[in-house]
Amino acid sequence: MPDFAPVFAELAELMKRNAPGMVVKKDGPDGLLLLAPWAHPRKPDEAMWFGSVRPGKAYVSYHLMPLYMNDTMLAKVPPELKKRMQGKTCFNFKAADPALFSELETLTRACAEAYAKPLVL
Repeated sequence: MPDFAPVFAELAELMKRNAPGMVVKKDGPDGLLLLAPWAHPRKPDEAMWFGSVRPGKAYVSYHLMPLYMNDTMLAKVPPELKKRMQGKTCFNFKAADPALFSELETLTRACAEAYAKPLVL
């Protein structure tokens, strides 16, 4: 089985570094989970989910919830990074890729800026 620990560690640090103001809910070898600093608009007892990094058997998953059903934010995903996309909010990586990780940093910062204020529905 491949060792994705280095890729996971790099992506987890990338997310933490580029998502200031988000709240760390979980941070360990089995995953990173960040929450927005405000409540979910439809579930006021829960914080809004921002993103996560999870190691898996076949790759490391990098999730950014601000992309979900947000055409403006989704338009910021560069074509090369979009090739790594699975579903609406997930990017998968088997190895470190400095160019793609740089694009992911920019996207993560934009998502964090979008989540700096509570959503109004």
